[in-house]
Amino acid sequence: MAHKFTTRFVQSLEKVEAAAWDACANPKTLTAEDGERFNPFVTHAFLNALERSGSVGPRTGWSPVHALAEDEGGRLVACAPVYLKTHSLGEYVFDQSWAQAYEQAGGRYYPKIQVAAPFTPATGRRLLVAGDAPEGARAALIASLRGLCKAAQASSIHVAYPTLSEAHALRDAGFVLRAGEQFHFVNEGYARFDDFLNALSSRKRKSVKRERREALGDDLAIERLAGADIEPRHWDAFFAFYMDTGARKWGRPYLTRAFFDLIGAAMADRILLVMAKQGDAYVAGAINFLGDDAIYGRNWGALIERPFLHFEVCYYQAIDYAIAHGYKRVEAGAQGEHKLARGYRPVVTWSAHDFVDARFHAAIADYCRRERAALDEMMAEQEAALPFRKNEAAQE
Repeated sequence: MAHKFTTRFVQSLEKVEAAAWDACANPKTLTAEDGERFNPFVTHAFLNALERSGSVGPRTGWSPVHALAEDEGGRLVACAPVYLKTHSLGEYVFDQSWAQAYEQAGGRYYPKIQVAAPFTPATGRRLLVAGDAPEGARAALIASLRGLCKAAQASSIHVAYPTLSEAHALRDAGFVLRAGEQFHFVNEGYARFDDFLNALSSRKRKSVKRERREALGDDLAIERLAGADIEPRHWDAFFAFYMDTGARKWGRPYLTRAFFDLIGAAMADRILLVMAKQGDAYVAGAINFLGDDAIYGRNWGALIERPFLHFEVCYYQAIDYAIAHGYKRVEAGAQGEHKLARGYRPVVTWSAHDFVDARFHAAIADYCRRERAALDEMMAEQEAALPFRKNEAAQE
């Protein structure tokens, strides 16, 4: 029996009941095999905080136009975080060269449709389907995205960091898959941080210990803050770090100060702040979001220059916390091949792309095939050079 769905779009998550959205975003039926039993970046609280704080919106080039699919009884059974984009910033899947080629051929690349958790290069569900949704809900959602693309006269649809099963579903629907790479710490059942150290080659083990010592020296101390322990003064300090990083990297700091207040109020139990303190002053910090299976390192910043401080605050502290609390992995964001020397492993990520112009779609498909072959070769070399003891002989 074919089920009928009604699809529509909303420009504000405040028009969607939080419980209904979250029942699709993180249904209780999810298992670890789905990639993540709970993902904080697709929750109503996180996405709505971006909107309420002005971190996304028309002035930022991220205009919300979220997709909703309802069953015959009017119940929300599927949804997706969707944005009409006028640029390619804040996505971490770089398509500026595609935009240039598209426009050189006489086309107009923007606007485009972006299905994503904004500013968040973390794999997670993007086509959010309730656990008890009727068959066909995901297909209805994909069809609605194509309808939106046509209505908005957009060039294309881009789905950033979907799960593997979603990537396969999008491929089957005609999307082009693009492989990318990140570096994740995988918890191999370590009981303590020292167990992780003992799994490293002797040279790397000594290097990590030295980096941790030098990062803190005799004058810095680390505080981990979560839940009710996070106060406005901590957000004030962290926001200063965040803005400083954006200024130094010539980046665009999208997140406003209000955003941190909103997520602090709505989801503090899913946040871990790692703060470095010098005397009575906070001088560096990193924000991590907590899933059920993973720790997601997001933003960091520092007001002082100290060798290895970034590694300590962002990487080693996250590994230590993951081991102590039984998390299966740490995802420390995009890029950063230097993570490999610190026990992070290469992992494939995905994006999916659908272009209105059939010729350009075919050209991108060919490009992604060739790019994937080069990526596979590079990742094999990285895996062989990992700093674990079983690789010690090969390294020396």
